[in-house]
Amino acid sequence: MEIGTQESWLDKDHPNYERWKNSRKLAEERGDFVKSVIQRYINCEGLRILDLGSGEGGTAAILSKNNFAISLDISLIRLKRQTRFNSNIFKINGDALDPPFIEGSFDLIILQDVIEHLNTNKEIILSLYKLLNDKGFVYLSTPNKYSIFNFIADPHWGLPFVAILKRESIKKYFLKFFRKNDYTRIDIAQLLSLKQLTELFNGKFEWYLNTKYSVEQLFNGNNGIIWSSFHQVLLKIMKKLKLQRFILKIAGDGKGIINNYFNPTFYFVLKKI
Repeated sequence: MEIGTQESWLDKDHPNYERWKNSRKLAEERGDFVKSVIQRYINCEGLRILDLGSGEGGTAAILSKNNFAISLDISLIRLKRQTRFNSNIFKINGDALDPPFIEGSFDLIILQDVIEHLNTNKEIILSLYKLLNDKGFVYLSTPNKYSIFNFIADPHWGLPFVAILKRESIKKYFLKFFRKNDYTRIDIAQLLSLKQLTELFNGKFEWYLNTKYSVEQLFNGNNGIIWSSFHQVLLKIMKKLKLQRFILKIAGDGKGIINNYFNPTFYFVLKKI
């Protein structure tokens, strides 16, 4: 989610431009993957769906088929760019932390790579809980703070060590010296660990990880999962070494070592309690 009026993600001179460009290109493929995860739990037809921090709008476009879908983003520029999708998306320029909807309005809420950019994680989880009906679901994806792969190359900056730092430390020790143009941004990502996330869900949601499924999809050629050059190189190495069977065997959906310290991205489906 883009918070504020910065357009650094469209600046061709920005060091992360190619990374963001690849993400934009894969917007609909990412949406297809999100839908495939959700369909493991509910039928994606006849739903009232809210995509919070919808970005390029690819996921909202995919989910708008046979559903009533609202795309909410704080960036008006991003919302205008969503018109390239031939879909029936209702677009709203607003803040994910202050959505203009009554309680119980939605069957499904999407929070895709957004929560790490917010300053008030407890508030957003409470907001999701209130906006859902009694049988509602959330799709939530976010990078893993303690993944060794993110430690080597942070998913937002592509540099080592940044993933484990708090937002203020990133600004003080990294942006101040290496990315001065980004210093004033208020949406600097602060990654969360599996423990931190599951503690946020306690008492409000049952949570289900989809690690094994995402690994299967990755090895089957799904393009909507990774877009950074670092992760693409890792995938090629794993395939070259023929590690697919081993990785699929150790991949799981619980609180084990793999999800705590190796899995680079969490793909959660949350069910309202």
